[in-house]
Amino acid sequence: MARAQAQYKDRLFSFIFGSDEHKDWTLSLYNAVNGSSYDDPESIVITTIRDALYLGMHNDVSFIISNEMNMFEQQSTFNPNMPLRMLQYAGSLYEKDITLRGKNKYSKTIIPLPVPRLLVFYNGRDEMPDETVLNLYDAFPPKHREDADIAVRVRMINVNRGHSGRTMALCQPLAEYAWIVDRIRALEADGSLEEAIGIAIDEMPEHFCIKPYLEAHRAEVKAMLLTEYNEARQMELFYREGHEKGQLEGRREGRREGRREGQALISSLMERLLTAGRIEDAKRAASDPEYRERLLKELQMN
Repeated sequence: MARAQAQYKDRLFSFIFGSDEHKDWTLSLYNAVNGSSYDDPESIVITTIRDALYLGMHNDVSFIISNEMNMFEQQSTFNPNMPLRMLQYAGSLYEKDITLRGKNKYSKTIIPLPVPRLLVFYNGRDEMPDETVLNLYDAFPPKHREDADIAVRVRMINVNRGHSGRTMALCQPLAEYAWIVDRIRALEADGSLEEAIGIAIDEMPEHFCIKPYLEAHRAEVKAMLLTEYNEARQMELFYREGHEKGQLEGRREGRREGRREGQALISSLMERLLTAGRIEDAKRAASDPEYRERLLKELQMN
């Protein structure tokens, strides 16, 4: 059985846009990416999975508004498997929704469900277009994509500073979030990451609406950014190693599908371990095939 996480650790993105204290920022982001003009922050019902859950099963920001179930994820490393992850999140959130409403999924009458809206906010270092659409069918063998019975589409928006200008203009907190991420990266080039985070918070312009919030939670913000940046570095390293090992396994099998599946399986394993904070397990799994197999069995991924 997968081990339960003792505590959910926020990312800065979810700290800003998934807070009950600042639903106005969440609403601003929703309006910016959907071209809507809702003006009542209290119409938002935050549904983010924050409890101690099984390994890897938490999300960044989710909420219901106007009968829509919105799932927002921030990614600092490009992940083509986001449609699969969003599918898993959606299942958990729908289960939670119908339970809270006292509905029976075995009933003879159909249960009305909120419409899913799936978005990834990308701020990694690799160059990406302002918007990309990721589809679950890309993971299927080409000859079976057209007749697949499940379809999942995810919009990925590039929220690095200098990208997605219209969205940034419509959501000031998002533009400010992009500013501080960009500033930390610039400062880190000349010093330590911890110093860069502190200086970036101090240098934020006084008119930034998120500045008082970040200053009031400075220690917490610094801790989550340190964790987030270090995890992003480890993730990139393990993705690269997983890619190489997946190619080797695929060549041994002599099949292109095996190569792709081996790469995806190892990458998924590394991601779940890093999400759970199991850094040492991830390091050992990257170079020890037998240990990797043990972890795959433990997490029921084999």
